[in-house]
Amino acid sequence: MVLAGLVGVCGDRAGRWSWRAWSGCAVTGQAGGGRRRGPVVDPDAPVTGARARIGRWRDRLLTLAWMALIWCLLWGRFSWGNLLGGLLVGGAVLLFFPLPPVTFGGRLRPRALLDLAVRFVTELVSASIHVAWIAVRPGYRPRGAIIAVRLRVRTDLNLALTAEAISLVPGTLIVEVDRGRGLLYVHVLDVRGSQDLADSRDRILATEGRIVRAIGSAAELRLLTAPAAPPGPAARPGPTGSVPPTGSVPPTGPVPPSGPVRPTERGADQ
Repeated sequence: MVLAGLVGVCGDRAGRWSWRAWSGCAVTGQAGGGRRRGPVVDPDAPVTGARARIGRWRDRLLTLAWMALIWCLLWGRFSWGNLLGGLLVGGAVLLFFPLPPVTFGGRLRPRALLDLAVRFVTELVSASIHVAWIAVRPGYRPRGAIIAVRLRVRTDLNLALTAEAISLVPGTLIVEVDRGRGLLYVHVLDVRGSQDLADSRDRILATEGRIVRAIGSAAELRLLTAPAAPPGPAARPGPTGSVPPTGSVPPTGPVPPSGPVRPTERGADQ
């Protein structure tokens, strides 16, 4: 049944059948030697009816199996008792604490998945070396900032995968997620100025782009090419060693005045 959902069969008037993928039917032959295309099914159309119920039950079963596996790993031993206990605990969690449904309407692209894995490992090694150098560098005090990045694809799955990929790289950490507006608040380490803020935001959007190209749908791929919102004014380093970007949390502490402090008239009279 799952295979039938991934790969279907379509035919032409001559009764010849051909396999098709998500996006529609393949080119089929006719009796007269011509070529025509069968009906194309929109992959981004909402799934309703029996397929929706089957998808929900499939997701619940996969979640239950994953929870049972985590339960056995926490106990450190695989046994029938631990497996049964994990199934009971997972079932209770799904029953009393239901999670919002996260649907997958895209398609897996092996080449884009390979590119995502290679780039992730490269950034992981590079960021680890950079953070290690900051830790052992004598007398160096790195600056930090919290930046707000608006994702182009605002699905729950994309928010979760992008947040996980960013948090696993040393030097960046998710502070808060605004699900309604598709915003990620990310703490960035070692920020020296506005250009570093722009580079960090570009890296986060590039990570999102690689994830969408690897598993996204056709509609989500089109969102990647949509024009982005205009950026706000450049940020200035704060007095406490942090750089407040647009839409971020301002640094704590007093803000230094722009010029020398002059005594007030009351202070001069006194």
